[in-house]
Amino acid sequence: MYIFEMTDASPSLIKPKRLLPGGVIGVAAPSGPYKVDEFKKGIAVLRDMGFRVRVPENLQQPESFLAASDEHRVKLLKDLFKDPGVSAIVCARGGYGAMRVLERLDYDVIRSNPKSFVGFSDISALHAAIIAQAGLVVFHGPMVASLGKSDQRTRESFLQSLTTDQLMDVQSDDPILIHPGISTGVVAGGNMATLCHLLGTSFAPIYRGCIVLLEDTSEAPYKIDRMLIQMKMAGSFDGIKGVALGSFHDCGSYQEICDIVGDIFKEFNVPVLAGFAIGHNGTNLTIPLGLKATLDTEKGSLQFNEPATI
Repeated sequence: MYIFEMTDASPSLIKPKRLLPGGVIGVAAPSGPYKVDEFKKGIAVLRDMGFRVRVPENLQQPESFLAASDEHRVKLLKDLFKDPGVSAIVCARGGYGAMRVLERLDYDVIRSNPKSFVGFSDISALHAAIIAQAGLVVFHGPMVASLGKSDQRTRESFLQSLTTDQLMDVQSDDPILIHPGISTGVVAGGNMATLCHLLGTSFAPIYRGCIVLLEDTSEAPYKIDRMLIQMKMAGSFDGIKGVALGSFHDCGSYQEICDIVGDIFKEFNVPVLAGFAIGHNGTNLTIPLGLKATLDTEKGSLQFNEPATI
């Protein structure tokens, strides 16, 4: 079980170098298979941004609900981290499969070759493991298959997050106050269902000292409640500093989700704010995970205290 417990005395996580114009983005497919037409559109977007793109040979060799065998997906991901010519890694798609490779990854290789690693949804399992085992800041953001159909704001956020060393200030589009307050902690989390499935494994999260980001898609409200209750009973939220909610696409009424979250976290006495454009529904802003930020419900913002790249 890993614990995010960050104090002033805690060592900082490793930050990747910022992506420069003309830099090489490598593409990984650690989860499910992607649609080739959507994939090609996403590659075109990355090239239009001014980057070169390296797609490993035989990246996709579909096996049922997986992009390729476990061994193949692990090897290609390891090769991308080891490749000195690759400056950042963007995942092709989510779906399912990341959990299957967590115990197979060489986290020493990842730690020794830090670079921006971007994805969301099923990739939340890899984010959690890489932060905990390799000590590397990662990015919750769009993937190749979703970039091709993304809006301009999603693309601008992606570009800015990976290419600047400036502080990020993420504003909630339509702030929904659930519990008021101001708190500082390490931003961690991601897709709720994926993180909930880590319970009972050696990668099970306890977000002590964290502002927990949560988003999901296609889960009925009672399932959202069940996952939160399970994580709460397992101690995942012990010592948290706050909760920031992204989108809950096709999960019923967003207000109902907010009410469920408000009930679950009412005893924690931490700020809880909803309405961030992060996740599966429309705009999907890119934000770093593993860095300290301040959640301010009055300002409706998540303000990072340090740059995500060097």
